Amino acid sequence: MRRLGILVAVIALIAVVLVMVGVVSIRLDVHRPTRLEAQPFWQERRELTPIPRELGIWVEVARAVRPAVVNVSTTQRTRNPLGEEFFRRFFEGAPPRQAMSLGSGLMASTDGYVVTNFHVVKDAAEIVVRLADHREFRAKLVGSDPKTDLALLKIDVSGVPVIPFGDSDRVEVGEPVMAVGNPFGLEQTVTTGIVSAKERFIGSGPYDDFIQTDASINPGNSGGPLVDTRGLLVGINSAIFSQSGGWSGIGFAIPVNLAKQVLPQLRAAGKVTRGYLGVSVVPVSPDAAARAQLPARRGAVVAEIVNGSPAARAGLKPGDVIIAFDGAPVQDPLDLTRRVAGTPPGTTIALQVANRGGQHTVKVTLGELKDQATAPR
Repeated sequence: MRRLGILVAVIALIAVVLVMVGVVSIRLDVHRPTRLEAQPFWQERRELTPIPRELGIWVEVARAVRPAVVNVSTTQRTRNPLGEEFFRRFFEGAPPRQAMSLGSGLMASTDGYVVTNFHVVKDAAEIVVRLADHREFRAKLVGSDPKTDLALLKIDVSGVPVIPFGDSDRVEVGEPVMAVGNPFGLEQTVTTGIVSAKERFIGSGPYDDFIQTDASINPGNSGGPLVDTRGLLVGINSAIFSQSGGWSGIGFAIPVNLAKQVLPQLRAAGKVTRGYLGVSVVPVSPDAAARAQLPARRGAVVAEIVNGSPAARAGLKPGDVIIAFDGAPVQDPLDLTRRVAGTPPGTTIALQVANRGGQHTVKVTLGELKDQATAPR
């Protein structure tokens, strides 16, 4: 029995020693560093090479503009196709469904006025503006203008960065531009391109005057700024042409000069009041140009006149060609529409008119355009 006890004790001692040796060896294997882990297998350069000036300008523009670009999110109440009465009766007054939408906007003033698109905030029950520093504010809709797709919001904030307004009339086709916004909800996205065309009519309204650009504009970019290389606002991104729903190289922005006409009225009255002439006009045909003895097919031919309108009272006749509006040449019917709409009601303007009898000046006092007016001009 003594020998058996000694044998058991020896075996136990050997087992303990083996376990201890195994643990120590495991610890050494796990924690022992290797040379492969300590050394990178790639090449690395730490010196900074200056970005070429012609490319670095976009870095400066983005740095200046992005703090003034905001995210605009809205909640809309939508009607259930089965009817509200059905849900009140069988589901104990279930609340109306809600839809969410995202867009962009820009800070126009340090005291909290935000410019965006009308279609971004249309039918919104609640509007939330998220700043670049991630602060969020509930916004008040100050005013909107569906005909130009512009809206003005107000948030309770002060001292925020803003984007200075430029001059869209001076923008050249081929000029580089940058679009900033929140495409697909991806905040503070920057894309660049050029001005592809100006004064584009895309059929969205009677005052279409879009800047076309190939800077990437996608859903969610609406309401964001289009700026030039000086960081000046030249347009408000509004629409895209796409068969797939995404960017196809053709985007449209509202010229900032059009916004300059609309925004003061939205701030003062919440809506836009436009001038009204009371004529229906068509492009100048070769026959019309020959009858009026015009050297070029520029202007707008009066096709119809609304009874009792300012045009009727001024003596305009069908067939007259309006070639100038208060001294500014009229290029086409759309140009005349924009000029009349941008002139306050009650203003007396001089129309240069050409017909078989030559050219003469007609004084017209514009009325106010009503939604139910027969003619849009």
